[in-house]
Amino acid sequence: MPAAQSTPSAPPIRARVIVVMDPIASIKPAKDTTLAMMLSAQRHGWELWYAEQRDLWLSDGVAFGRLRPVQVRDDPDYWFTLGDVQIAKLADFDALLMRKDPPFDMEYIYTTYILERAELHGLLVLNRPQGLRDMNEKVFTAWFPQCCAPTHITRDMPDMHAFLREHLRIVVKPLDGMGGKSIFVVDRGDKNANVIFETLTQYGTRYAIVQKYLPEIVATGDSRILVIDGEPAPYALARIPTAQDNRGNLAAGARGEGRELNDRDRWLVGQIGPTLRDRGMLFVGLDVIGGFVTEINVTSPTGVRELDKQFKTDIAGLFMDAIAKRLTRN
Repeated sequence: MPAAQSTPSAPPIRARVIVVMDPIASIKPAKDTTLAMMLSAQRHGWELWYAEQRDLWLSDGVAFGRLRPVQVRDDPDYWFTLGDVQIAKLADFDALLMRKDPPFDMEYIYTTYILERAELHGLLVLNRPQGLRDMNEKVFTAWFPQCCAPTHITRDMPDMHAFLREHLRIVVKPLDGMGGKSIFVVDRGDKNANVIFETLTQYGTRYAIVQKYLPEIVATGDSRILVIDGEPAPYALARIPTAQDNRGNLAAGARGEGRELNDRDRWLVGQIGPTLRDRGMLFVGLDVIGGFVTEINVTSPTGVRELDKQFKTDIAGLFMDAIAKRLTRN
């Protein structure tokens, strides 16, 4: 299959783009997808501005930011230079990439309100603020039950025990985490089941998710399929857990291996991709184990750097092309 490539000269526009992210000085440049996006935008000749979540605010219904011009380099020791702070209306720019990592807490939700006000004044925000609020990465799988293994979202601990008795081995997760945090694999008869259910539901006061355990994760891993404007990148990143861990997360030590998409992958994207495109979610990661979607990552999906390195692709460039089309359309 040919590698996915993007031509930097393709977009017929110039753009001023804000990137909202975690502190840029703290990222791992060799693995950071947001940096890959910024490098691609810079190759397209676009002007980049940097902000953190704390730099955004509303004043009389208008979204403002404390922004700094930024230049980026593909250099593991010296990957960014920041200019002086400028205060500006967000809507005075062309596009904004919301790449702040979870947790998906109330501060994150408040930030989406700020971004939505800028969107209403003409700013292209990716992914869309309303979608970020509506599409919880675990819960939104419920909109596509045909694509998923048995899943139960509840805060009732007896319900969790019943689910465990039915499926014998299950995965239990919080609804607001990322990177494999607080994910448990529980077997029927496990004496820790009670304390795990109590901890994740805070004694029945918070919702959590339980899913049937998919044993394919051991051999073929947890695959990340990147969906750009409703269409899949040509390769998926399979995250293979270590022998000492159940979790297929790179942040938890899993090994990343690229693979070509198969027919089932394309079917899954065909089921979910159009909804993502229609709702303004231009860069999304589907997590797939054994042919079933377990999460729909809309906040800050990763995997670009690993796939680009293995297959000589330019996945971030495809995303920039999708942004350019939206800007041209607007």
